[in-house]
Order: sequence, then structure tokens, then C-alpha cells
Amino acid sequence: MSSDDLQKLRQKIDAVDDQMMQLLIERAGLVQQVGHLKEQTASPVFRPEREASIIKRMLAANTSALPEQTITAIWLEIISGCRALERVMRVAYLGPAGTYSEQAVRALFGHRVDLVACVTLDEAAREAEAGSVDCAVLPVENSTEGTVGRTLDILLRTPLKISAEVSLPIHHSLLHKTGDRSSIKSIAAHPQALAQCHRWLDENFPGVTQQPVASNGHAAELAAGNAAVAAIAGHLAAEHYGLRALAERIEDDPNNRTRFAVLGNFDPAACGTDQTSLILSVPDKAGAVLSLIEPFARHGVSMKRFESRPARQGTWEYHFFVDLVGHRNDSNVALALAEIRKQAAFYKDLGSYPLFDRTQA
Repeated sequence: MSSDDLQKLRQKIDAVDDQMMQLLIERAGLVQQVGHLKEQTASPVFRPEREASIIKRMLAANTSALPEQTITAIWLEIISGCRALERVMRVAYLGPAGTYSEQAVRALFGHRVDLVACVTLDEAAREAEAGSVDCAVLPVENSTEGTVGRTLDILLRTPLKISAEVSLPIHHSLLHKTGDRSSIKSIAAHPQALAQCHRWLDENFPGVTQQPVASNGHAAELAAGNAAVAAIAGHLAAEHYGLRALAERIEDDPNNRTRFAVLGNFDPAACGTDQTSLILSVPDKAGAVLSLIEPFARHGVSMKRFESRPARQGTWEYHFFVDLVGHRNDSNVALALAEIRKQAAFYKDLGSYPLFDRTQA
């Protein structure tokens, strides 16, 4: 290819870029008009079902060589930037900076949001309950270590609803201040991260103290200040605290994923990739659980999760956390829920919401 041919192609690319820029300007103007209408009706800025539908439609229209995760990333940031023209959202998460919870916030909302790092999951939920943030993002379940018990307890008592969920691949790295392995005396991480990497740690750092801490971001913070400490955390933590990766993808399960829920006051409409979550309990009698869930099968509603947790009321009673495929306004789901509500000893609707699946590391 001659230099003239290359120059001509670059000129064509420039012309396409100019067209794209004009279309982005046009889109931003339309979004601002939508924002003015939302103000008049007090509608929320965040419409997760709308955002999920946009990205789903763009993926379906993609006939280029660009992979799906690239299309998703591009449109996520376009949506994020345009949403901020209405108002920049504030989102609480388990901090400090560099946690996987922060990664989940970015994967759902893009970079045009204000992050509010919280010391505990309870604090993040309280911020959303008080209205000082728009929503809180909490981890719900890890594919290796199971559910996050504290989040389930929060879901039981909070008035907030789940308005979106994102599933992220979780890839752990061993991070260090200098890169000198011989200086490491302890390895810090959230207890779940330590458990997710226990085989790798036993093989590569046998006998080294494992230090459980409140979050992987906190572990990275400790490692940044002490060369005797290494941290298990992700790429955001490495970037934020200036740490070196001694090893990457050290999780024992290469398919390790975590689900994160958005808690807020949004009530999403159906978008076709929905999930509904409930908390139920039953009277203490034989066959009560089977009788409770039988309407799901009869109305063709699929359960994705059915998990028990002690009610903590001093007796052998349990709450059941249930995830269903579909939106509560879908006819079959609505019929099943109406029957279950009549016979449940306790019934709490946690919300119907779109699912987001992010495949990028």
C-alpha cells in the first residue's frame, strides 16, 4: 500500500468521525429535551430498562468485526455522557477506591457519575435510603463462594428496591509496592477473595500469613503503604494505588463471577431480559415450602435461585430468597405471584429489573 492510499483511507476515516461527532451532538440535544420532559413529570434520570434495550439493539445491529464487548463499552460511555447532561448521578459502593464494587459501578453507569466510597455495605445502603445518593451498588453472590450474607440481610430490611443487576468476571491479581516477592510477609484481601485464591496461594506462598480485611481496595491501600504486605485485588486497585502485578488471574476458578445489585427507588419497566426477586417465608407445617413454590411450575415461571437463610428470630424459621426469570408484570409471573402472596407467611417484593452481563475483564 502506497502512502497516498493510506492517506486517502485516513481522510475517509476522518470524514466518518466528523459524521459521528455531528450525530453525537444531535443525540445529546435530544437527550436534553428528554431531560426537560422528565423534570416536568419528576421522572428518574436512570432508566435501566431503556439503557439495557439500547445496548441490546446495538449488539443486534453489529455486523462489523468489532467484538460485542467493544460495542457495549462504546455505547455504555455514550449513554453515561448523555445521562449526565440531565444530571450527574451519585452512586454509593463499598470502598475505598479500587474495589470490585467500583468496577461494577463503572460497568453499569460508565464514567460520568460521582462515586461515593463507603466503609461498609450497610453505610452504602443507608446513603441511598437517606437520598444523599441516587443508588447503592452491593455485591449479592459470587459463583465460587456463594451469596454475600450481609447484602441479604440488608435486602430484608431496606425499603429500597433492586433496579438493575450486573454480572462481572472477577479476575484477581497479586499486587505489590515494589515487585520484590522476598519482602512479602503477609497477603491481604477480602475473605472471599482469599477463599477464591486459596489453592494458588498454597502453591505459591505457602506459610505466608493471609490477612482478611474489609475490602480488596483496603488491601491495596495497605500494600501501597507497606512493602511487607501484598494485596489480592483487581486492575482498578493497581492503577489507583500505583502497585505492580506480581501475578494475574490467580483465582482458582477461571470462570469466577460476581453479581452486583443496584438498590434505589427506581421501578423499571420490562425490557425482555428481566429478573424478579422476592423474600418469602412459610407457615411451620409439613409440605408448606412445596405448596408455596408450586404456582411457579404451574404458570411456567423459571426459578434461577432459591436459597434459605435463618430468620434470626430465636426460632427455627427461615426466609427464602428467590430469583425468577421475567418481570412481575408479565402475565404468567403476575398470576404466580398473586397466588404465592396469599399463602406466604412473609412476602417481600425486591423488584423486577433488567440484567446486564459484562464480559470485559
